[in-house]
Amino acid sequence: MGESPAAQCPTAPPEEQAGPSGVPPPRKRKRQIPKEEAVCGLCRRGDCDPEIFGQLCRQDGLLIHENCLYHASGLTQRGADEEGFYGFLFPDIRQELKRVAQKRCCICRLQGASVTCKGRRCPRNFHFPCGRERGCISQFFGEFKSFCWKHRPVQRVRAVQQDQTACLVCLEAVAGRPTYDTLVCPACASAWFHRRCIQGQALRSALHHFCCPLCRDMATFQAEMFRLGIKIPNRDAAWEEDGAFADHYERHGSCDAGLCLCPAGREQAEENGPWRLLLCSSCGSRGTHQLCSAVGEDANTWECADCSDTGTVPTAVVSPDSSSPSTGTLTQRPSSWHFG
Repeated sequence: MGESPAAQCPTAPPEEQAGPSGVPPPRKRKRQIPKEEAVCGLCRRGDCDPEIFGQLCRQDGLLIHENCLYHASGLTQRGADEEGFYGFLFPDIRQELKRVAQKRCCICRLQGASVTCKGRRCPRNFHFPCGRERGCISQFFGEFKSFCWKHRPVQRVRAVQQDQTACLVCLEAVAGRPTYDTLVCPACASAWFHRRCIQGQALRSALHHFCCPLCRDMATFQAEMFRLGIKIPNRDAAWEEDGAFADHYERHGSCDAGLCLCPAGREQAEENGPWRLLLCSSCGSRGTHQLCSAVGEDANTWECADCSDTGTVPTAVVSPDSSSPSTGTLTQRPSSWHFG
């Protein structure tokens, strides 16, 4: 007995069977498995918050956080600053990765712990970010020592809060005494702040501007913050980098006399002669050519009308047939100021 036509055709999979309209529903797409996240070779994290991990260094097949490099116990800077990563040479970094491959972090229990506590006879090893989360301290000066939560340096400042004190940076409440997360200025003992807040201020202010937000002490304050693991970079402040305030350093460069007589225009500036450009000695925001304001040849200073007692702008005398202020011809050198 022969098979029926229906039996000869294989049954379509459920997801491909036609619906009531006769049109098969669309195929279900397989879930896309995300690619493995790029992670730091030392701490095995892909986080890139520069206030915690520093910059993410990526070159020559290596991917390492800046702060993980500085505190890897088996690494030393054997190169110049521009070599490798901040002076850590690539062969040395690879050797350190091999050294810590089997070292287990005492906090997360995963391998690759490169930071060793410098406490006496302390066997603890941990990843740099794990240590921060657990209350460990890693110092950013001298030998770049790290300490676990048991051996970390603590503040011994006699500071008593009168009422509920707020952090001077974020204005949120702080703990009633110095702790790992709450720090106090050792100089005035009146400025309180969260560790994360003062760390952010240190990164923005940098070494030459970082001081107590209240008493402005710098030497004692910085020494204490260094000891407590605050990173204070030795560079320009954030507000001075990338030309953020470049316009503030630009020198005024044009003649602002009521009538500029220079044939080359108001922007002409020569070192000597009638077109020597003088800036107001008081405000520096206005200028004049020597001839345009009848300034003596030996004069080294000049004051604009806004800064002088006159309160008016001097005018120069030009010939009646002058077609424009910039090309006017001086009929006579003004011997005195003329006020309107």
